[in-house]
Order: sequence, then C-alpha cells, then structure tokens
Amino acid sequence: MSINTATNPATGYIAIDQGTTSSRAILFDVHFAIIHIAQQPFDQHYPKNGWVEHDPEAIWQTVQAVTQEALSAAHSKGMQVKHIGIVNQRETTLVWHRETGKCVYPAIVWQDRRTRDICKGLKPHEQMVQSKTGLRLDPYFSATKISWILDNLPGAREQAEQGELLFGTVDSFLIWRLTEGRVHATDVTNASRTCLFNINTTNWDPALLSLFNVPASMLPTVKDCADDFGITTHFDAPLHISGVAGDQQAALIGQGCVQPGNVKATYGTGCFALVNTGTQCDINQHNLLTTLAYRIKGQTHYAVEGSIFIAGAAVQWLRDGIQLITHAADSEQIASDVDDEHGLVVVPAFTGLGAPYWEPSARGAIFGISRATTAAHIVRATLESVCYQTNDLLEAMSSGDIRPSVLKVDGGMVTNSWFCQHLANILNTQVVRPVVMETTALGAALLAAIQAGQLSGLDAIQNANPTECTFNPEGNDEQRQQRLAQWKQAVSATLLMAQHA
Repeated sequence: MSINTATNPATGYIAIDQGTTSSRAILFDVHFAIIHIAQQPFDQHYPKNGWVEHDPEAIWQTVQAVTQEALSAAHSKGMQVKHIGIVNQRETTLVWHRETGKCVYPAIVWQDRRTRDICKGLKPHEQMVQSKTGLRLDPYFSATKISWILDNLPGAREQAEQGELLFGTVDSFLIWRLTEGRVHATDVTNASRTCLFNINTTNWDPALLSLFNVPASMLPTVKDCADDFGITTHFDAPLHISGVAGDQQAALIGQGCVQPGNVKATYGTGCFALVNTGTQCDINQHNLLTTLAYRIKGQTHYAVEGSIFIAGAAVQWLRDGIQLITHAADSEQIASDVDDEHGLVVVPAFTGLGAPYWEPSARGAIFGISRATTAAHIVRATLESVCYQTNDLLEAMSSGDIRPSVLKVDGGMVTNSWFCQHLANILNTQVVRPVVMETTALGAALLAAIQAGQLSGLDAIQNANPTECTFNPEGNDEQRQQRLAQWKQAVSATLLMAQHA
C-alpha cells in the first residue's frame, strides 16, 4: 500500500462507527493500525411485536462522547486528526425538523417489520422497484419506513410537503448534527438502500418517490464515498468529514475487496455477504440484492448482497435471552465439546428470514429436540445455523456467474475460531480472517484518507488489511450434504408455519 506521509507522520484518522447496538469511534494511525477504540452502548426499544426503535438523541449523545474520547486519545499521543469518516447501520430511518434538527419520531431500525402490509400492498410494483433499485419490496428498506412516519404521525405529511421535514439514514442525521444543519448529505451506498435511489442513473428516482409518496424536498444530496461532507466545529478543533459509507460497503473496502469477484461476509448483529461485481450494473435474479459497492472519484462499483437478519444477535440471545451462556466467547468451547451428530437444527428467524427467502412473517424454531437435548446442543446448533444461512447466500451467488472460492470474514463472531472452521467446512470454501477485524471502521478511515490525499484510490487499499488466519475446509462431504439437507427441511417447515402466521 503506497502511503503519502510527507505532510505529517503523526497524522491520524477517526472513524465514527454508528452501529445497531452501540456507537464507537476508532482512532487509526497513518498506517491504519488501531490506536484507540471508544465505545458506548445504547438501548434497543421494542414497543410492539416486530417493531425495533432507537432514540435519536441516544445515538447523537453516544457519538459525541466516543468521538471526544478518541480525539483525547489522539492528543495524548501527539497525533493530529483533521479528517474523520462515518460508517453507519444502514436503512435505519430518521425524520427531523429542518429548523430545529429534532426528530419527529424515534429512529425506525433496519430490523423493524411494521411496514410488512405496506410492502404487500405494493407487490404489483416489485419488478419496477427491483429494476431501478436492485432491492426488493421488504420492510428492511427505508422508503416504507418514511411513509409510515408521515402517515402515522399527526401533521407530519403536511409538514413534509411544505418542506419542513428532512429524511436521512443515520449518516445523514449525524452529518446534519455535526455541521449544525449546514449540510444535508449522504453517500451513494446509503442512498442505494432506501428503495428511492435509481442505481442505474445514480439519482433519486421520481417514479419511486411517487410510488412511496415521499416528497423530494426531504432528501439529502448524494455524494461519492470519499468526498467533502462538510466541517464539524463541534469539538476542540475543526474536523473535515471526508468519508462516508454504509457499514457493509465500508467492510468491503476495509477487506480490500475492490476487484470483481472478491467476496466478504460481516458477522455482526446480522450477517451480510457482498461480492464485488465491478462497474456494470446487472440486477441479480437469484433472490439476492444488487447494490452500490462504492463510488470513488466518480467511478461506481456495484455489488451483489445477501442479507441474514440474525447472526451475532443469535449469540446475544443465547447469552441475554435464554441465558445459556455467560459470555459470548463461551460459545466457542461449548460448541467444540458437542458431538457432531447432535441432531438439532435452530432456525433463528427472530425477525423474519432474509435472503434468499425474504419472508418477514417467519419466526424462530428449533427442530430435533429430544430428552437427550442439552443447553450445549442448542448453543452449537445456533452457531451452525449462521453457517447454514451463509451457505444459502453463497449458493444463490453461485447460481449466476459468480463463483466465490475464498470468503473474507470479519465481525464479532469470527473471533470464534471454531465458528470460522465450521463455516469453511459447511461452505467447502476457504475462509480468511484479517489482521484488522474492525473492517467497517477501517473502510471509513481509508475513504477519509483518499479524500485527504494520503491514498491515491482503489489500488492503494487493495492490500490494506492483510490475512491473520486462513481456515481450509475439512471433513466428509457426505456429512456436509446431510446437514445442509436437514437445514433446508427445517427452513421449509419454518416457512410453512409463516404462511399461517
């Protein structure tokens, strides 16, 4: 990686990583090694079955706190920070007053299912939506969330039509707050997850705005991922907001997946597998999503994405929900101690099934319980379920011209080496874990460095994150196929139950 350090070798970058369960700020040095991580969790709110909300002020307060901590860490080490990047949970929807910056309603989180009936009512338009956006009609995306807020909050639609309300995903909300209302902007990756953005023309689409009944005056300006998003004077010294991307696209960049065919999977709350498909926009026809991977210096790259709603959240459920483990890390030893032939299958469809099934009504199920079933069996089967879901995604990717031979992985779950090895076994694919596990934040820092002129562009980030460990597939293919068949039978039964929900 060619780095220009002529200006100041003590330069640092801060990546604001605003996620589903916490806000973090990570300080990187000029060589993109992690110097400091500041993190603050915030509460999740579940007002009704299938509803998930965040307090926008909690997001804002935690972002301010962690950014200040990261800046203080930089100052204590003699590092100078002039540029920051933002990476964020995608699709989460906020609507706020143009004048005050106050949100009219809590943030509706990407996991939220409340607009399921709206999506069903729009099904006759799904082909048009997919051809323009690469997405599906699903509550996952932002457009129906905006419509719901405008139609269910008294006076909101009238205010929106009069230009008094603004919409943004979390990045836009943070940019607005950080610049004290001077900049209302987003980047192409976040825009491409709204169902309002035409990924062929890379513009907001009038037909989509009409379909979802969203006033154009609410929308942010769309910029490149490495761009000028304004200056924040919210802290001790001015900071340029120089890089922005949705979390999964940022992880693609942080993994150096900048060549067509490169594939990564991030295991956070959910699991998101993306394959870089290059500069041509070809809408995927195998129940996966087509999305913008990034746009840097005016050059747009696309990706095919498979989304699993529950991955790390299943481990959190084991720990906090049914309290089968005390710490997430305990799952590694427990799983390795369980016999391979335990016979249990967990389908963690707590908030519906994502790709390639797209069934928001599905709910979690456990199959194969007997008198011999123990807590350890449930722990292992839960980890296995994430491997099976990943296989579903790679099978769908392989249905086209994409043949992934190596999967780059990151996220909290992949610190579990048993999980990584089992993933390689189930996929029959090499799994690669990087040195820098904070790939989403690294992606934002790399984007900021490109805008700052330290990095020249895509070629400079291809090898930014070297390999820490490689897991090669092991085991019997007959056993692998048997386990996958059991998984598919369990999913079929879960989908059947969903039809009667």
